[in-house]
Amino acid sequence: MQTPSVDSPSAPPQPRTALRATWVLALCSGLLTALVAVRWRPLVRLDDGIAGTTHRWAVEEGGVTHAMRILTDWVWDPWTMRLLCAVVVVWLWWRRADRWTAVWLAATCLLGSVLQQVLKAAVDRPRPVWTHPVDSAHYSAFPSGHAMTATFVCGLLVWLLHHCGAGRDLRRAGLAVAVVCVAGVGMTRVWLGVHWPTDVLGGWLLGALVVALAVLVHRRRHP
Repeated sequence: MQTPSVDSPSAPPQPRTALRATWVLALCSGLLTALVAVRWRPLVRLDDGIAGTTHRWAVEEGGVTHAMRILTDWVWDPWTMRLLCAVVVVWLWWRRADRWTAVWLAATCLLGSVLQQVLKAAVDRPRPVWTHPVDSAHYSAFPSGHAMTATFVCGLLVWLLHHCGAGRDLRRAGLAVAVVCVAGVGMTRVWLGVHWPTDVLGGWLLGALVVALAVLVHRRRHP
């Protein structure tokens, strides 16, 4: 009597949803970057209209503008986000079992920052110029470094909560905080007149693309 053969466990399915999301983000990011680089007129007019309206509000609402400056310069500043990422890297390294994840997180944040600077130099988009500015910023406008950094740092940390087995309430709280940070920092940059709206949109898309690519790399190492 023959015993039934036992098949070896099949390999985990490919993360097709993640791959599709990555391709969509890459396509949208590339298309927006190209339109910004060639100064596509409909996009320029849209940016001018939104930026002009928000700047008028910023001049009129001094108290709100002051709060926006505090948030963008201290709470959601790229260096604040990088410091938060560094703290998590140290914690993961201290856990020993997650040292590869610590290196992965540090490398992703570093590469994301390098990509941001390379795109700024390549596109070389001028920032808005106002007769009565309420804030100032330097270097090229696209993509928004604040928006991009907040997006990939918050996105990676939210994903790590799930990866490390955090409870449902903690994951929901982390997601809520991340959404507020990413949306809020984008709003502050446009309100303060230091970025065009599409700079912020580009930062969001590129930051999400960095997260998607990083998650795919991590899953290949730890399926």
